[in-house]
Amino acid sequence: MEVDHPTISWEALQDGNVFYRRHQVYSISGKLPDLGDFVIAGCRYGGPIALMRDTTKVIALSRATPAFSKAQIQVYSPAGEGLLLLSVWDQGKIIKFGWTFDERLAVLNEEGTYRVYDLQGDYQQYSLGNEASEMGIIDARIHENGLVALTSTLTLLEVKGWEGGKPLTLANPGLTQPPHSWAVIPPDLTISRHVEVLLSTEATVYSVDNLESTDQRLSRGPFTHVAPSPNGKSLALLTYTRTLWVVSADFQRSLADFDTTSIVGVDAEVRQVEWCGNDAVLVTWDTIAVLVGPFGDTLQYFYTGPTFAITESDGVRVLGPDACEFIQKVPASSVSVFRPGSTSPSAILYDAWDHFTRRSPKADESIRSIRPDLAAAVDECIDAAGREWDPYWQRRLLNAAKFGKAFLDLYNATDFVNMGQVLKVLNAVRFYEIGIPITYAQYTQLSPTQLISRLTARNLHLLALRISSFLSLPSSAVLKHWACAKILRSRPSASATDTALDEDVICKSIVEKFEKVGDADISYAEIARKAWEVGRTDLATKLLDHEPKASDQVPLLLSMKEDGLALNKAVESGDTDLVYHVLLHLQKRLTLGSFFRVLEEGGAHLAPASRLLQVYAREQNREMLRDFYYSDDRRVESAVLCLDEAANSLDPAAKITSVKAAQKFFSEDKERGFEAKMMDENARLLQSQQQLEKEADGKIAFFGLSVNETIRVLLINGMAKRADKVKADFKVPDKRFWYTKLHALTETRNFEALDAFARSRRSPIGYTPFVHHLVEKGYHKEAASYVPRCDASKRVDLYVVCNEWRMAGKECKERGDKVKLEQLRRTCPNTLIARELEQILSSMK
Repeated sequence: MEVDHPTISWEALQDGNVFYRRHQVYSISGKLPDLGDFVIAGCRYGGPIALMRDTTKVIALSRATPAFSKAQIQVYSPAGEGLLLLSVWDQGKIIKFGWTFDERLAVLNEEGTYRVYDLQGDYQQYSLGNEASEMGIIDARIHENGLVALTSTLTLLEVKGWEGGKPLTLANPGLTQPPHSWAVIPPDLTISRHVEVLLSTEATVYSVDNLESTDQRLSRGPFTHVAPSPNGKSLALLTYTRTLWVVSADFQRSLADFDTTSIVGVDAEVRQVEWCGNDAVLVTWDTIAVLVGPFGDTLQYFYTGPTFAITESDGVRVLGPDACEFIQKVPASSVSVFRPGSTSPSAILYDAWDHFTRRSPKADESIRSIRPDLAAAVDECIDAAGREWDPYWQRRLLNAAKFGKAFLDLYNATDFVNMGQVLKVLNAVRFYEIGIPITYAQYTQLSPTQLISRLTARNLHLLALRISSFLSLPSSAVLKHWACAKILRSRPSASATDTALDEDVICKSIVEKFEKVGDADISYAEIARKAWEVGRTDLATKLLDHEPKASDQVPLLLSMKEDGLALNKAVESGDTDLVYHVLLHLQKRLTLGSFFRVLEEGGAHLAPASRLLQVYAREQNREMLRDFYYSDDRRVESAVLCLDEAANSLDPAAKITSVKAAQKFFSEDKERGFEAKMMDENARLLQSQQQLEKEADGKIAFFGLSVNETIRVLLINGMAKRADKVKADFKVPDKRFWYTKLHALTETRNFEALDAFARSRRSPIGYTPFVHHLVEKGYHKEAASYVPRCDASKRVDLYVVCNEWRMAGKECKERGDKVKLEQLRRTCPNTLIARELEQILSSMK
């Protein structure tokens, strides 16, 4: 079968300088209903179309006519295959619907509620707010990255993105009635990077953004159609007199004027005004479409019924009763190669390759003639291959490029290889069963990743996976979507045993597929969340067992109320922040008893979590720590906590209460009898100190002191009898009491009382401590008076400590110790004392 030459569909404009071609992409005869009876929205980049019955028109129903209810939207692929039937709202009139960039359908009703549907029929619902609901929506324009709604009070509300953002009120244009027509220029095409709304009212057009409303002061309106070009730099406006006026977006330059009434055989209203790329405008009627070029040149196309045109960045897609066609300006590379009589290097290269395949010697002559421009010719042939629809011509052009690059010493073949890969992908997705008629220019704008996303949205996972692998792109997104779709399609069995088996099989198949073709960054947690959302909790838990990141596992387990498992995973991860996250979440959600039970049931495995909880509670929530110790029957820890509170308490009554509570906890533990007794004595001491403070009218502070300190303070303040009573009550040993009283009386310099105390009875600590303490405090003379009461063997040294050298010398004389006296003479501090000691020594001879 002979393939038609590419130029057979070319038609010339501008005196043969520019060519447009009309390519039939799919034959769809009988697949679509009569498009004249429906409201239609088309998706760019080879996307589907959505049809809703036009309630303003009467439809004659027959067996051949699909049954559409008023609130149903049917989605078709460009190949005419039904993709989805949406039953939208039962109440509330649908005002507008349109497509987002990622091929989801946004549907807005008159109450300001809008839904965003994917191609599986799932949706997210958002609202424009209570004010919009009360005012009501009368019209809207939906673009790929948001929408602009017109309320009944003629104010404009903008929504950015499709995540349910808060509507923004645009500047007030001061309308008194709805505009005759209006359009939106998306933010990414405007200089200000804000959405711009063009409103045709009376004879002029208002440009409205979020800051101001500008009257363009036109006199040719009103306009029935306003259409911005794909790059946002030009506008096509159709007046009520059916004159097509093309003007720059700032209304400063008039680019073209065309009277559509001059077209023979068109008496009906204009159906659409759409751009064909950025260079021409397509005006459609029921059976005729007219392409208007930049200089008023026209091309006419005829159809057997109503059509629908969708503007693309490099052309226009037209769906008619019989075919889906693509009309575009012939790319420069294709013109260079195939234009009759072309002498461009690329045309000569293609011709040389053709001669070479026919073994003609002219091939060498042609190559020699373009040798300086051969690299450019190869590049142009590669680009022309990407612009062709037919694989036959793609292959021929690439072969020509391959032939040419063989004559180049240095040539980077990356573009050649990439183009071969891209064309394989494009031919695969253009196949009528897939139905995405995307061009090379659209593919480069859309990106391979987005194309793969569109395939996964249609559940074409195998093709998406193969394209990802072929283009060396991550396959994680495809596998995630496949796994979620598999979970949604699988129905749980009626019996519990069969359900468990089914979920094991599904989990195993997902894991095996991920391990076989997956990437390292695939998250099982996202798939497990989907399983949980559709009520497959056991499957979600099984999938989570394969999730390597505890930080992804744990939040979902908490959402699933798998508390023990979440805490186990957090502890196993060794991440203290994650453990705290789980503990605090459980504390908020569960009762204290249930919360503590989760920790107790975990046993030794959850011991780290238990310790972390204690650290947190000690600093932030002591009441919870007390309850935790009580529930876990930890008596000693409870007692220690009470003592800690007593130490930090400033209120005497609260301190005593805490000490008594500690005594109670210690007494309940048989091995803590000593501690219980100490707590009991401590409580008695605190009560006794309270009584002492009352007796002293609060002038002396006793509370919180130790027994020794209490006695010392009593003695300092002359309360000796009270000190004796405290000694008796708390069984203070005599030695400790004597030491305490010695220190207290010395501190008050009450040496008479100290002497009387020393004489009152035989000292249990001896008198040496008296001497040392008095010397330490600087009272040498008083200290010397206690030396005679000390042991005879220590008196000499004690006199020396008291700086009483003469007394030390006399003591040596009385004992007849000449050696010691000689030693004193040698070590004495001055000659005067040495002379006296020498006299004593001489008297002993």
